[in-house]
Amino acid sequence: MTKAAAKSSEGKTRTKATLSLEQVSDEALQKLRALGLDEQLQRDLEWCLGSYRNDSNPVGLYGCVERTLTLFKEEREKKTRGITAKAVNDLEKVLRDRDA
Repeated sequence: MTKAAAKSSEGKTRTKATLSLEQVSDEALQKLRALGLDEQLQRDLEWCLGSYRNDSNPVGLYGCVERTLTLFKEEREKKTRGITAKAVNDLEKVLRDRDA
């Protein structure tokens, strides 16, 4: 594989992962709002999403995703309606993709 092809392939992977991060974060924010969970986390996630959209730096957004995942897992243990396995799995997948 040439350097140009490798760079092109790498760029496509990163774009897919970042789009997924933004989409999953936005869905998590909507779920937090709908269920009225952790207003501070809602504000932080909203701010980090806006920041990410402006500068494409995912660090703060990943931190919010980690906090959201912890909260969602706690709420699933309490049998909170609306916290689906898909929501938890999507957050976990985004975090796994970051580490890959």
